[in-house]
Amino acid sequence: MTRTLFYLLTLLCCQIGFAQNLIVHITDSKSGESIAYANITTNEKLAFISNAEGYFSISESIKSDESLLTISHLGYLERKITIGELKAQNYTIRLEPIAFELETVYISNEKPDPYTIMSKVKNNLQINYKSSGVPTKDLIFYRETNSLRPSLYDVKITKSTGFTKQELKITNTDLNIFSSNLRLHPPIEFKDLLCNYYTGTLKQNSKSIVIPKLEVVKATILKNGDQSVALQDMKQMAENIFLKHLDTTKYYRFKSGLIGSHDTISLRKSFNEKKNKIKKNKLSSTKSNLTSIIDQNNFIESDKLNFINKPELYNYAYDGKMYYNEDEFVYVLKFSPRKSSAKYIGKLYVSMTDYAVLRCDYNLVEGETVSGVNMKFILGIKMSENAGKGTIIYKKNPNSSSYYLQYFSMETGRYLYIDRPLKLIELTHGEKDVAAFDIKIEGNIVNKTEFLNLSKSEITQDSYEKFKEEEFKYVNLKRYDPKIWKDFITIEPLEEIKQFRVIN
Repeated sequence: MTRTLFYLLTLLCCQIGFAQNLIVHITDSKSGESIAYANITTNEKLAFISNAEGYFSISESIKSDESLLTISHLGYLERKITIGELKAQNYTIRLEPIAFELETVYISNEKPDPYTIMSKVKNNLQINYKSSGVPTKDLIFYRETNSLRPSLYDVKITKSTGFTKQELKITNTDLNIFSSNLRLHPPIEFKDLLCNYYTGTLKQNSKSIVIPKLEVVKATILKNGDQSVALQDMKQMAENIFLKHLDTTKYYRFKSGLIGSHDTISLRKSFNEKKNKIKKNKLSSTKSNLTSIIDQNNFIESDKLNFINKPELYNYAYDGKMYYNEDEFVYVLKFSPRKSSAKYIGKLYVSMTDYAVLRCDYNLVEGETVSGVNMKFILGIKMSENAGKGTIIYKKNPNSSSYYLQYFSMETGRYLYIDRPLKLIELTHGEKDVAAFDIKIEGNIVNKTEFLNLSKSEITQDSYEKFKEEEFKYVNLKRYDPKIWKDFITIEPLEEIKQFRVIN
């Protein structure tokens, strides 16, 4: 099914009254090209954004004909349109690009110095992105896509003292099937989550500490059956292939060369129940992940975003001015590495009023790596983050003059290579080898994340303290279902998600 046919069928479903969100396309009125990351505000309240393909969806709760949408994007005239008017235009919004001469913006024809602009950006970081210290409640939508793309996955048993010939044959067959499935159907999973993220301070040991709280409204996960992208989960699946032939009353561990596993493994039900109790729950891990995202995309402190907070590491080039809204324009600057610790190229959009960076687009320079470890010839292990790109958008705080993270998208790629001998050892007084095998893995782990702050509001300290967190569960899906989110505002998924089907 082509994208056009899919879009037409979606519109038809909406028009005949199916209970799902309306899908809208934003385009350039001159070129007809899709406009990614356009800001949309509904009835001057909730703010969301078009996806990388220029689409956004309108939830059941706000799609009355009188509902007003305000659409804005850097370099385009702001447009207001009601849902009723939108229906008459076949759910397409065309934005008008603005072209102007530099002299109409500045009396002086002197070309601005990009290094002076960046100096002012750095000097104003603490002012533009400071926290108010007041408890807040943010409605956040978060999407994460993880995939493993193995080019090689091979496991061979080289010795066995704990298996019969028949068990060894069955185990080798299971390992071959496991490896083949990974190569033919690389693991991929999509997670969507809508939540209220509370921020406030609590007293601990006579000190005020910022402690976030999380309320999950809805969470879904879409993946192939029991397939997992996490290496730890794949390790567990491989372990289970061996363990099903072993003595359920005994304990084992894996050892790789001089490196031994600290995790004891067993088929004893009581042992595993106790072990599972200490695993990190979904609430705490999700909250930690969101907090990490907000911190990593903080222009003041982030090490990755050193093209903003450490401008001395980069070269900058002035690339013109651009319309932002009725009373504001932005400088556009290109940046590239000057020193070895600089890793990215990209563009910055800087407010001419207060020198806040409103948006940045960045790419890891080809051939560069962000981090990694190379012990290929010593331990048979190599890992490196060798791909990365992102877009970050900040928005003016409705309650102050500072800015907050409204949206970011990021894609990272990590190369993985493992070539190691492995032993399964029975834990006895003499540590008896049960099986020895070689494991070879090579491939790439790709992670895509999107974060959208739909609304920000201040709350009282009492409201923050009284809120109690609760654990949540993911709704497991076999295919993307727009009805799941019909009452909520989300980021419209890309075709990759819409076309995904679980393979049984």
